[in-house]
Amino acid sequence: MEERKLRELLNSLSLDEKIGQLIQLSGEFFSAKDVSLGPQKKLGITKEMVDLCGSVMNVVGAKETHRIQDANLKNKKHPIPLIFMSDIIYGLKTVYPIPLGLGATWDPDLIQKAYRNTAEEAYASGNQVTFAPMIDLARDARWGRVLESTGEDPYLNSRFAESMVKGFQEDLPKYGIASCIKHFAAYGAVESGREYNATDMSENRLRQYYLPSYKAAVDAGAKMVMSSFNTLNGVPVTGNKWILKDILRKEWNFDGIIISDYAAISELVAHGFAQDNKQASKLAMNATVDIDMKSPCYANELKPLVTEGELDEKKIDDAVWRVLKLKNELGLFEDPYRGSSEELEKKSVLTPEKRQLARKVSTEAMVLLKNKNNVLPLNPEDNKKIALIGPYENEHELLGLWAVHGDRKETVTIEDGFKTYLNSDKLLTAKGTDILRDKSMFKGIGLSEEQIEKIVSSDSVEKENNDKAIEVAKEADIIVFAGGEHTIESGEAGSRGNLTLPDNQLHLLNKLFELNKPIILVNISGRPMILTDIEPKLEAIIQAWFPGTEGGNAISDIIFGKANPSGRLSMSFPYAVGQLPVYYSQFSTGRSVRTSTHSSRFMSKYLDIPNDPLYPFGYGLSYSKVCYDNLKLSSKEMNGESDKIVATIDLQNKSNVDTTEIVQLYLQDKFASVVQPIKELKSFKRVSLKANEQKNVSFDITSDMLRFYGTDNKLTVEPGEFNVFVGPNSDTDQYDSFELK
Repeated sequence: MEERKLRELLNSLSLDEKIGQLIQLSGEFFSAKDVSLGPQKKLGITKEMVDLCGSVMNVVGAKETHRIQDANLKNKKHPIPLIFMSDIIYGLKTVYPIPLGLGATWDPDLIQKAYRNTAEEAYASGNQVTFAPMIDLARDARWGRVLESTGEDPYLNSRFAESMVKGFQEDLPKYGIASCIKHFAAYGAVESGREYNATDMSENRLRQYYLPSYKAAVDAGAKMVMSSFNTLNGVPVTGNKWILKDILRKEWNFDGIIISDYAAISELVAHGFAQDNKQASKLAMNATVDIDMKSPCYANELKPLVTEGELDEKKIDDAVWRVLKLKNELGLFEDPYRGSSEELEKKSVLTPEKRQLARKVSTEAMVLLKNKNNVLPLNPEDNKKIALIGPYENEHELLGLWAVHGDRKETVTIEDGFKTYLNSDKLLTAKGTDILRDKSMFKGIGLSEEQIEKIVSSDSVEKENNDKAIEVAKEADIIVFAGGEHTIESGEAGSRGNLTLPDNQLHLLNKLFELNKPIILVNISGRPMILTDIEPKLEAIIQAWFPGTEGGNAISDIIFGKANPSGRLSMSFPYAVGQLPVYYSQFSTGRSVRTSTHSSRFMSKYLDIPNDPLYPFGYGLSYSKVCYDNLKLSSKEMNGESDKIVATIDLQNKSNVDTTEIVQLYLQDKFASVVQPIKELKSFKRVSLKANEQKNVSFDITSDMLRFYGTDNKLTVEPGEFNVFVGPNSDTDQYDSFELK
């Protein structure tokens, strides 16, 4: 539709029709099945407002979206198409690893292809907007939503934010879907890692570390932004004019749609920020929140605010214009179904090509954390019996909490994958125990007592499962234990204070340790976990995350050596919960353990645990041995901001196995007007090395890499000394120095 006609449409709408465009409801209001995970309650809005609603959330499938759209367009004075939005976080039907696993690939180009495939599935299924990517900086593994983040580093998160948005929105006018980035802003820093909690930090910290990934996504062209649940320095973000209007809209020139998170506008009252829903609606509208997701506020309160003179109708017009503009950009006025059909859907989802890419992504996401005596990879030709034991040995639940549209029946289990490598006489299997036996964890998520009883085995069955696992293990030469978190233990509202494996799994593992046989742990989880106590007893550890539809094949490809692991952690694995939040880019402090000359007690440290994580950011092993040597800088001086320095380093694969090495460059500003971290990731490269091959790798260091937010909260670069670190992870100590003149 031409812009002139779109303006005419806006001007022809009644106030009720305009308000309707700013309301988002879930499928239950349209007699459709939806997978909304928020609290289900009656909103108390009129049937007229339901009929005028502008968007629908979490209804997927061409058949249902066509039915709802048909009803929406029927017998209306102004038949404006609905827009269908969904939580398509890391795959629709073809599910990839959780985003924390995607971050571990350190491969933004590959992830862009994966998100392009996801957009294709969503387009065919009648969805036009995805509530993704979530690009919150996450440094506290207690927070369940680290599952949705790509990790703890601003630079790496920014690279993935850009690639994910571009993947979703590629060919947007035709086949792409609009990306809604979330949760703006600083939701990843909630206190105590507790969901829906408060965030409090200086503006300098916010700008330096937490805003860059959102800015990268906005610069990549994201069409929507979702406001976060948290307060930021005492002001709930959904009513925060400074962060939404002043920074996002004015400073960053974002002219797209801002949507609240689920019921977040009405929750301004619960925060103690608004007296009632009427005031909450006014505060959100003044902060330029365009769409009210699943609350009664805009539906019931905007009209009185306008008619009573408390709200300028132009603000509603501006919001409606942004909604209509996106609908127009997506071509909905010409084709309300946007090309979706049941036939196209069948051709587009879970195709062999999409499964193949999912398998590759899942393989790259695996992180080999330990491999004592090179126990891995296992050789299928060896005359050894392998026992696959643990609650995930033949479990289809490998998708994680936020693969809400994925079909668990389509998931390749670990046992399925093992069977492609091993004959039945070499593969022994036993469940051994449930994933989780704490029934209290299943309460409050809509499960009946009967359903919980089916998930948690009786005590007698549990004993039988334990006994069978021990007998199977006795017959085997090597044990692969497939364990980890339950799906419900991570994701939204999945905050935890204890991050070890469930007690029942630890109980079984301790029995297996007594057999004195090599044990390989395949850890399925939505977060970094505390593995400190069991790590010394394990020969190898593979961090598999929730690996997605092709997870079982990917795990098997790694274990049996078809693929050489290249995944590197994008979030540190803590030594103990007491360290959290823990991350590599710490400040040195005045009494650093590494540099202080004070007596050992009077330093910045714990008395009972180390400061360092069990596994640091950027860490990961492979089946090759890559050596780093001869770090050189092209100059010891950078003469002005237009100059650059080239850092080079020699890599040698001292093994007979081809590999991909993630070469990481970190910088340290040694002296600055605002103290800078001991290291910050500034660049990385994926380098392919054939067996015994040597390569020289180079990085350009520019003045942009040296910028930081000064005391005036503006970007600056200061002359001084800088350290350059290049290595396989953030713990590298191979460095050289230069001076910026």
